[in-house]
Amino acid sequence: MPVDYQDVSEPAVRVRGLTRLYPADGEPVRALAGVDAEFGRGTFTAVMGPSGSGKSTLLQCAAGLDRPTGGAVWIGGTELSRLSETKLTELRRGRIGFVFQAFNLIGALTVEENIVLPLRLAGTRPDREWIARVIERVGLGHRLRHRPSALSGGQQQRVAIARALASRPEVIFCDEPTGALDSTTAAEVLALLRGVVDEHGQTVVMVTHDPVAASWADRVMVLADGRIVHDTPQPGAERIAERLAALGRRPAPVEGAAR
Repeated sequence: MPVDYQDVSEPAVRVRGLTRLYPADGEPVRALAGVDAEFGRGTFTAVMGPSGSGKSTLLQCAAGLDRPTGGAVWIGGTELSRLSETKLTELRRGRIGFVFQAFNLIGALTVEENIVLPLRLAGTRPDREWIARVIERVGLGHRLRHRPSALSGGQQQRVAIARALASRPEVIFCDEPTGALDSTTAAEVLALLRGVVDEHGQTVVMVTHDPVAASWADRVMVLADGRIVHDTPQPGAERIAERLAALGRRPAPVEGAAR
């Protein structure tokens, strides 16, 4: 059953005029250059682009992990710039999930303890029925008492996805979630992400360099030099690869490259 949110008429995530500059010797490095974008509820978006295009910076700013230099970010109807660090932390714990390439699991904790850790940190009582559904969805019910070191890479990423889902977040941000996985395991992880969108109505925003991974999304957004240069419904892996290759043939920008 899809998760109910307060106002389904507004986007899950919205950014307006988003800029991000980083200090550097001489001119500051511009990672984002006035990005406008919306991510609707119950959608799966792949964010792509060459190295240095600003895609990871966009993800970090949209998720409240990094403060933009200019512009604004909304999660639902909440503008992040208006929040104190304490309130921003509370929002991230309750309304946002994160899945990263490095898994970021706590080695001293069991699988089950890793999954419910964000809820414990937030002082929230876990919804055992929901947690049981999440564990069933990721297929790790038989490994709950194991520690991460006893799991394969794909299993560790499944734990990371379950942890991201534990608080029933509105949005799940993923930064190269399949980058360290073989193709078979990557497909299993992507199927899980696709499932949380289709079955639970959650929103997934995923940075990836892989056209095959991006082909699981509803929409592909391509960045270059800190700007959106393509934003289209799912064009297929072959077309995605062609667009990325074309960007690779562009002349180098005159200004400082985005990271």
